[in-house]
Amino acid sequence: MGDSMSKVAMKSGKMVRKQKLMPPQMTERFTQTSDLFVLAHMGIPAVSADDWSLQIDGLVETPLNLTFEDLQKLPKREIVTIHQCAGSPLNPTAPTRRIANVRWAGVDLRELLSEVGIKPGATHLWAYGLDHGEFAGEAQEAYLKDSPLSRLDGGDVLIAYELNGEPLPVEHGFPARLLVPGYFGTNSVKWLSRLHLADHRATSLFTSRFYNDDVPGSDDTRPVWEIAPESVFVSPAPDAQLTRGPQEIWGWAWSASAVQSVEVSTDGGVTWNEAELEPRVQRTWQKFSFSWTDGKSGAHELLCRATDSAGNTQPLTGARNAVYGVTVTVN
Repeated sequence: MGDSMSKVAMKSGKMVRKQKLMPPQMTERFTQTSDLFVLAHMGIPAVSADDWSLQIDGLVETPLNLTFEDLQKLPKREIVTIHQCAGSPLNPTAPTRRIANVRWAGVDLRELLSEVGIKPGATHLWAYGLDHGEFAGEAQEAYLKDSPLSRLDGGDVLIAYELNGEPLPVEHGFPARLLVPGYFGTNSVKWLSRLHLADHRATSLFTSRFYNDDVPGSDDTRPVWEIAPESVFVSPAPDAQLTRGPQEIWGWAWSASAVQSVEVSTDGGVTWNEAELEPRVQRTWQKFSFSWTDGKSGAHELLCRATDSAGNTQPLTGARNAVYGVTVTVN
């Protein structure tokens, strides 16, 4: 077992943000790696698999250091899941629709931690990335996030080293990253270097100042952890020119839990109609469709909203998962 890695050089010392696909381009069930969005708050580190190691410490019985070779010798798990960016922490209520549906593979973290032994009192998992630098005018030694240790009970949390059947690309966390399905991507720390078990939340720029949402009706905040229900139209596209007659409206819906229903409005939200919805497979997004037969000539505002199995529904405005809409013209 190797030693944990010291600070690495940064290939890019500035924020990297790429959005490859907008909703009308999300026509395929599975997102190609080349089309997956990228967000690196402080740039991209230069990491060698030969030099990389993962330190596991804190409230564990047997602290551990894993080399990349060690990691690859452990049983491999595969999962298909949505992967969504929470959007800019500087503008947290702006919907960005950075969403993908991809295949990951790696080591099951719950199984690995059961081997090292979790001490009583551990409540949170702190994850450190090798990326470091400045964000929002503040210097950071490492990108540090946390998640409740109880999330492991839901399964599927991985130390991932493959994406869509290939080694992780550098911009997606090579050689290994944390993957927390059902949580926004900000929690799935890339270029993972350390996992620390603690009895409280981590204190960092990305856990205290950013990625905390206001709780309506109180002065409290809540961490940006679980993905909220959301849906988008793939077809028709914004500003589409449609001919009169039956129209097939379709798109994708997703949430941390399975989506229970999707509603479509063709009159700007005055009335809503339930769409057909396919069941969820593993943690994938779900296709919905609606046959629109009574569109009159003129402009129409189409909206869609999802409700998940926990009873959460997309709000009309004011949130990162606000209702999605397009305006089309029927000729």
